[in-house]
Amino acid sequence: MPSTRGPLNAFLDLDDIPVASAPSGPLAGLTLAVKDIFDVAGYRTGCGNPQKFEEALPAIATAPAVQALLDAGARFVGKTQTDELAFSLMGLNAHFPSPVNPAAPSRITGGSSSGSASAVASGLADIATGSDTGGSIRAPASFCGLIGLRATHGRISLDGAMPLAPSFDTFGWFARDMASYEKVGAVLLGEDAHRHDLKRPLALNVLDALMLGQKEADAYRDMIRPVASVTGAPKTAEPLSHSIDDLYWCFRTLQGYEAWQSHGAWISASGSALGPFVKERFEHGATSGADAVQRETQRREAFRGELAALLGEDGVLVLPTVPGAAPLKKAPIEDLQNWRERALRLLCLSGLSGFPQVTLPLGSVDGAPFGLSLMGPRNSDRQLMALAARILAAWRKG
Repeated sequence: MPSTRGPLNAFLDLDDIPVASAPSGPLAGLTLAVKDIFDVAGYRTGCGNPQKFEEALPAIATAPAVQALLDAGARFVGKTQTDELAFSLMGLNAHFPSPVNPAAPSRITGGSSSGSASAVASGLADIATGSDTGGSIRAPASFCGLIGLRATHGRISLDGAMPLAPSFDTFGWFARDMASYEKVGAVLLGEDAHRHDLKRPLALNVLDALMLGQKEADAYRDMIRPVASVTGAPKTAEPLSHSIDDLYWCFRTLQGYEAWQSHGAWISASGSALGPFVKERFEHGATSGADAVQRETQRREAFRGELAALLGEDGVLVLPTVPGAAPLKKAPIEDLQNWRERALRLLCLSGLSGFPQVTLPLGSVDGAPFGLSLMGPRNSDRQLMALAARILAAWRKG
């Protein structure tokens, strides 16, 4: 069984196997950490579960998206810890000590891309791969003061990666600065199919109301200022026809169902010891019947159409990434679960629609990072990053 190495518990302690990268390229000089759901040639892919690791054979090829980064000159520095089977948002794996959040050590790092976020936030890696099914790029980025994009669904290859819920799974990455982030985006995304400027900022009251309290609302209002200086103040849109609770349960039902389809046979046959809460989420997915899946699939399609109409060709939705700063490590489990459910009500919109969302480290609460997000139309990923770069520049100028 692998363990973690280093005081931050970000990296897995694995045998050092040489991984070649190009001697030059747009990512030359940048170090790369890889979440342990992606194959790297010569390494076993453990997916955050010791039994999975023991059963795995060394990968014979590197996941294409990771290989593209190596071919662009990035230098591999190790595989990072992930929440068990990538089915968590808190960065707490029952089998490993938790990665440290360098930006707020008393608070959780967030998952499931926990080790990758910790590695980048601490400067142990310049960039790190992750995945985002329900928020596993956006939440850790917000918690750790990083930039994180949930790409348009299906735009970046997930070959050579462990699936969780395939209609939600996306490739993602972390960086501390926008210049590095955009370099990676250019390598992985190519040119945007979406050609219209994102110049019409929008807000939804139901999302703004999900913040934890007044401190968070005040911090978010401060974050809106650099956005407004670039795009103008967000205009409050008419409420969606679907309640946020209905969308949350739509996401939970479909994600859980797909997760069980991906891993249920192995869980049932192996008798694997899953950690608490992860086990319960898989068990919940096993109860989703065909009627519920069909009903929620129809709801998802209707919501996607409604959000596409709201954004049009030039709209960008401005929203808090999560309800506030990362929860404290010492918070009771019940509080963490309640926090997670509130966060997923914010995070599920991008997953259900498949539209890109980027989180920016613009704010803080009690000295801990708190991110603001921008969501754009399908395939507007690089335009969204370019807008984010302008907003970050305005924020730095004050």
